[in-house]
Amino acid sequence: MKLRCAILDDYQQVALTLADWSAISDKVEVRAFSNHFEREDELVDAISDCDIVVIMRERTPFRAPLFARLPRLKLLVTTGMRNASVDLAAAAAHGVAVCGTSGHSEPTVELTWALILGLARRIVPENEALRTGGPWQSTLGTELHGKRLGLLGLGKIGSRVARIGQAFGMDVTAWSQNLTQERADEVGVSLAASKEELLANSDVVSIHLVLGERTRGLVGCAELALMRLRPI
Repeated sequence: MKLRCAILDDYQQVALTLADWSAISDKVEVRAFSNHFEREDELVDAISDCDIVVIMRERTPFRAPLFARLPRLKLLVTTGMRNASVDLAAAAAHGVAVCGTSGHSEPTVELTWALILGLARRIVPENEALRTGGPWQSTLGTELHGKRLGLLGLGKIGSRVARIGQAFGMDVTAWSQNLTQERADEVGVSLAASKEELLANSDVVSIHLVLGERTRGLVGCAELALMRLRPI
């Protein structure tokens, strides 16, 4: 009898086209769900007969109560090598192996700069106005050259974001609890003396840190109040 595999939260309906599933078709029956299951009962009804489940990042959390309701589940695969929405201890307790897929930092870096440029150049409101017959060029864009980019985190993604900021002619500074002067020098950015200093002196701030106990609540009302108000 074939193993059964469910792919969850395939919103774009592309999961079955992005891999060669035919290589395992004689052993595994694969089905993808493009809708998100809001209620746990609905999710259990849909995948209770599955031995394998593939999840898309943190779209559907897998906590202890859910593992307890899926006795057939033996393998949980997540896109990426880290997923904070999976209770690894509960998975182990129920005999479920959890693994991740390799990923690339480039898409996140590109999306980061799409958001920064979209905001600086008012792309969304200007595009909407053009499409709906609104006012023509009613906003004024902000030049990034010469501005300061503040990065909370200078790891694999943060360092790539820094390099693009430098290419735009921005002054890049960074801070994190573990960031050293040696690492900052390696990437070619300034090391802020504190989180507060970085926030108070940056025109653009981008956060690239793993969510955990030390980073949860890193930026709140008090931190936002430190940031200078600028037309960006």
